[in-house]
Amino acid sequence: MTETTELMVREDGTYPTTDLRRDTIVATVVQTRVSGVDGANPGPDIRKNLDYFLECIDIAQGQGMPSDLLLFHEFPITGFSEWTRDQLYNLALEVPGPEIEEVGKKSKQYNCYIVFGTYAKDPENWPGHILHQMVMMGPDGNVVAKHWKQRNVRGMFPGSEQYTSVIYEVYDRFVEMYGIDEVIPVVRTDIGNIAMSAVQFEPELFRCMAFKGAEIICRVATGGFEFADMRLTSYHNSVYTMITNNSVGTHGRHPGFFEDESYGGSGRSAIFGPRGVELARADVFETKKFAMLPMAEFRKKHRIPDVHIDLYQPVFDQYRTRYDHSSYLDYLPEGKREAYAHFAKNSRWTHYW
Repeated sequence: MTETTELMVREDGTYPTTDLRRDTIVATVVQTRVSGVDGANPGPDIRKNLDYFLECIDIAQGQGMPSDLLLFHEFPITGFSEWTRDQLYNLALEVPGPEIEEVGKKSKQYNCYIVFGTYAKDPENWPGHILHQMVMMGPDGNVVAKHWKQRNVRGMFPGSEQYTSVIYEVYDRFVEMYGIDEVIPVVRTDIGNIAMSAVQFEPELFRCMAFKGAEIICRVATGGFEFADMRLTSYHNSVYTMITNNSVGTHGRHPGFFEDESYGGSGRSAIFGPRGVELARADVFETKKFAMLPMAEFRKKHRIPDVHIDLYQPVFDQYRTRYDHSSYLDYLPEGKREAYAHFAKNSRWTHYW
């Protein structure tokens, strides 16, 4: 097990990097539709979604300036829908796996990085667990990183909760297997230091990414997000933030949901520069939006956030989480209502929500 004393943040405000492929890189958010697969027979729909995903990569790289980084939304291959637990586990992808390898061929073809989210599974190491991962494919066609979602948002949907196994729910075993540094990982690439996440409404997470040297934070959503949450990630941490959401449905309403049934709606994918400057922003339709990121110039002056932690540490030391971590190591809920009951039972707060 990796010790928690492992050096993750430098004292002098700097951070480790890898040499850049060029001084300025092109980063692009690719906003496409989302389509949930048939849980009873997922194979044909996964193939259809994958073909569409690969086509969108071709479109994004075939029009205008080629991009060094393409960011897609949270579920371009599986989509999302109201599945049973068994259905979701069955349709979840293995990373690497055949679908992922096809995306890798495109990243190699275009000499770029491709980032996207997916439901995933790891039968060998995590049998029965449904994972929610961010995947980065590199210019060599291989998986550069697969980052687990750190935590699910709780209390957003009364009476039901997500049951995917995020890091918080299996924390003890996760750290034992992968080390403390992988809880909030940052990938050093030749286009910049990149962190990836599908988490929302937790600014402390992105502050920690910035502490660890993240220069570009790739965030994804499906069904909506709070625009200010994304912009303020850049504003408060002086980093680049990219957010990709799904577009409106171009082939009818998404099964199981109304068109505007979300906490933000479709579209509005964006790229923000340091101090929250809006560099690019999409409407609600399928599109790509890019920005030129002067990474070499950025690095000359950039330092990690200057936080007066001594003021806040005593409060953090007394704070107790609503419920303890690692609760999915001994119990895996069968569905969203069972997950809700599990967290309500284990909450230390007087009222759960």
